[in-house]
Amino acid sequence: MSAAVAVVLALAAYAVGYGVYSRFLARRLFELDPQARTPAHELRDDVDYLPTRPSVLFGHHFASITGLAPMLGPAVAVIWGWLPAFLWVVLGALFVGCVHDFSALVLSARHKGLSIGAIAEDLLGRRAKSLFHLIIFFGVSLAMGVFVIAIAKLFSYAAYPQAILPSAGLMLVAGAIGVLLHRGRARLGPATAVGFVAMLALIGAGVGADRFGVAPESWPEPGTIKLSLLGYGFLASVLPVWSLLQPRDFINSLLLYVALIGMYAGFFVSGSDFAAPAFNPSPEGAPSMLPFVFVTIACGAASGFHALVSSGTTAKQLDRETHARPIGYGGMVGESLLGLLAVIACTAGVLGSDAWTATGGNYSSWEAIKEPGRALSHFIDGGASFLQVFGLSVELSRSFVAVVVVSFALTTLDSATRLLRYNIEEIGATARLGPTLRRYPAALLAVGAIGFFAFYTVEGTRISAEGVVVTTQQEAGMTLWQLFGTTNQLLAGLTLMLATRYLARRGKPVVYTAVPMAFMLVSTVVAMVGNLRQFYAAGDGPLMSVGGILLVLAFWLCGEGVAATRRDRGLFAAADR
Repeated sequence: MSAAVAVVLALAAYAVGYGVYSRFLARRLFELDPQARTPAHELRDDVDYLPTRPSVLFGHHFASITGLAPMLGPAVAVIWGWLPAFLWVVLGALFVGCVHDFSALVLSARHKGLSIGAIAEDLLGRRAKSLFHLIIFFGVSLAMGVFVIAIAKLFSYAAYPQAILPSAGLMLVAGAIGVLLHRGRARLGPATAVGFVAMLALIGAGVGADRFGVAPESWPEPGTIKLSLLGYGFLASVLPVWSLLQPRDFINSLLLYVALIGMYAGFFVSGSDFAAPAFNPSPEGAPSMLPFVFVTIACGAASGFHALVSSGTTAKQLDRETHARPIGYGGMVGESLLGLLAVIACTAGVLGSDAWTATGGNYSSWEAIKEPGRALSHFIDGGASFLQVFGLSVELSRSFVAVVVVSFALTTLDSATRLLRYNIEEIGATARLGPTLRRYPAALLAVGAIGFFAFYTVEGTRISAEGVVVTTQQEAGMTLWQLFGTTNQLLAGLTLMLATRYLARRGKPVVYTAVPMAFMLVSTVVAMVGNLRQFYAAGDGPLMSVGGILLVLAFWLCGEGVAATRRDRGLFAAADR
């Protein structure tokens, strides 16, 4: 099958999935009510709770759930061939990821905008809430640690320094737009147009900056860049949503819309076909394709992190309950489109077939592709090759795609730090710690947890100039990503468990959430056991401890779900008598 035919079939599947399946879920299963009073109105405080027009909220939600993951995961997972990644990105999104995101958003909107962890108390019990909080804490910390590592790599002197100026400039532009819209009398359309034009101008300026005239030895060290990113995450997590989060995410979403349309159009015009094999089940040094293809792709098809966005920031800004369908289900379709683009960019872009067949090629072994910055570079180069068919220069095309990658990584970093702050505040409330874990202390703890994994190193090897194998300390990179992937998918399965419990209580059919739940939990537990074996063999005590704790929490929460179901059956039986 040619790449163009495969992509056309995928686009048709997305159209049917949203037009038919999501409509069924909204009208028949969850029975969305356009007159229902949402938490954004009921608890409005203009800091976290704020009724928001659907176009703006879709932009925030889309940008927040997107991040690096749908580009990084598929860019690595195609090492097993283009077909497994392709099928999971498309079908996994429509029947698992979209259902998951939509369900989480509806549940939160009907529980006063509470996080998915807090909702667990109502549906499973108090212990379940604390267990959810722990899984969320580890999952978000791990993911954002990898994001910080990857962004620091992209900002390095040898990678894409031209992305720094537009990324930093967008923060100032977004802040100004936020003030004008919220405090002034500016209209959304003109303000957005000015902001988007400013963003494009900053991209052009970044290309012409030529590393700002800074010599390699004077360029900031990776550690310095990481600290700057953590500082930004703290600041963005404590500011009101209207001041930075909403305008930044909205402009970023416009950038991604342009990038998606441009790269897909360029792909069809270029006539590129797959250079990668359809199946490559046993790459050198790679873990087994099943279940790790599901774990590695993560957010490109299904992601527990999305439940945190849906129930953390999005539900608090939902103007009407019926907006959950285009924002929740539709937002995941958009992310899956980006994941699909990553698959074709890395398998039908500029990389030739020797990337998979030649010794030392980009996908010749797990060692060759496991570094996050390298995998993202393949996506950037492949996506840029599609834009070049429209006459854009190589440098401008690569810069544009690099800015898209970095901008969405930063967007997810700030949203995730805020979500982790919420989670820590809820932990503090459960533990009755009072004011000690309010906004600023909780944000500091969130940044500290992310920083731990961002600076975490593992033992690795390299070949010296003399041909000697040297043991070195390396950034955890894909090791952390695998651990995040299992945590992330575990959270997705458990969120679907909550949705299943919610539907069962309302007397609705549960097959639409229960089957995806079972698939996610089984595949994830198998992957978690594989990770533990790897950590044990490497003698990595800290990661083995984290992985072991998560596995115990997974079984414990499943047990809580079974116990809660039995309690409900007992109550129903007593009522019948």
